[in-house]
Amino acid sequence: MNLWIRKVFVVLITIMTLGIYIPPAYAEMETAENKEVASKDHADHVDLENDDAHKTDVVDEEVSPFEEPVFSTEYYVHTITEQAKGQMVTKMGPKIIDKVEADFERDILPKVEEVIADIISEAGEEDVPYYEVTEELTPGYGEKIFTVLDGRTKEEIARFDVRRDIRPGEGYWFNFHYHLNEDSFEEHHSIGEIYWDKNTPPKWMS
Repeated sequence: MNLWIRKVFVVLITIMTLGIYIPPAYAEMETAENKEVASKDHADHVDLENDDAHKTDVVDEEVSPFEEPVFSTEYYVHTITEQAKGQMVTKMGPKIIDKVEADFERDILPKVEEVIADIISEAGEEDVPYYEVTEELTPGYGEKIFTVLDGRTKEEIARFDVRRDIRPGEGYWFNFHYHLNEDSFEEHHSIGEIYWDKNTPPKWMS
């Protein structure tokens, strides 16, 4: 009887201690896994810190004060001259420009650029960035090509025109000139002339 009780007692002790005992090999494997997880967590933490630092740099760059670009006088002269050239070519129209383009490029456009450069050089640095060229063109036989004005006040600075002149025995000429605000647009300031032909030229923009 005592032998049977002893066997039951041994079995109970074995069952109770079965979940507590951990073999050495399993313990070493569990420790290695814990170290690996800890190492991964540390690496993720470092990456997160680096990412936060990068985000901080980006934010700093984004909130840096915006500096307006500074343009030279040559920039404004070039910009307005290109606009003026486009208006003049459109004004004359393909029928006329196809015949007089070489003369226009050689004799008229460089002088228009000189006039625009003079107008800009006489203006204040605060006003020049607001100068613009009007886009309204006069078809038919009207003289107006374009106007340089102050975009803020719409005050006209200079008016550029082209007139058709007929000379006996010679034919038709295109007379390019401009008017200035400073003399109330009364005086004709010559730019140059281009000869057309003895025949009547087509209407503007045709």
